[in-house]
Amino acid sequence: MWAPDIYEGSPTPVTAFLSIAPKISISANMSRVSIVASYGGTLQQIFFFCSIASMILGALAAMAQTKVKRPLAHSSIGHVGYIRTGFSCGTIEGIQSLLIGIFIYASMTIDAFAIVPALRQTRVKYIADLGALAKTNPISAMTFSITMFSYAGIPPLAGFCSKFYLFFAALGCGAYFLAPVGVVTSVISRWAAGRLP
Repeated sequence: MWAPDIYEGSPTPVTAFLSIAPKISISANMSRVSIVASYGGTLQQIFFFCSIASMILGALAAMAQTKVKRPLAHSSIGHVGYIRTGFSCGTIEGIQSLLIGIFIYASMTIDAFAIVPALRQTRVKYIADLGALAKTNPISAMTFSITMFSYAGIPPLAGFCSKFYLFFAALGCGAYFLAPVGVVTSVISRWAAGRLP
């Protein structure tokens, strides 16, 4: 629950670092553990539950935000759940989808947080202020829109490919409840992230 406040109050480079580095580190360490040692069904169910909870919290909490950085924080929470989907499968396909998801998420986040300082220079702080961005800075507006659509998982952008691989890996390992929950939360987050562009 602290992430939106930290994202809003921290300088943008620190926020970008806090958004990417812990996810890469945790995913690398958990992938290493899952490759070396297998875990049982109980631990896998706990990972499934944590993944579902993170996706639901990230999608629903982003709907009520009015500032630009706060939906990015909730999207980050939701993406932890999507990425954890690949890990919780415990298969090679799951780990591969996790690595693809981490790479795509890091690329989208770097792009989003490279644009946020430009938004701050044009006095854009709230989502409602983004309407005039297309007139004042059309290149930033287009880049930010494409990044947000990718965050939301709109085909054929990279975010869609990431979620597709993660949900396909979930179906491949028998997590028939996890994949539809991920699709539903992805649709909800499309509305939340779709407000930004």
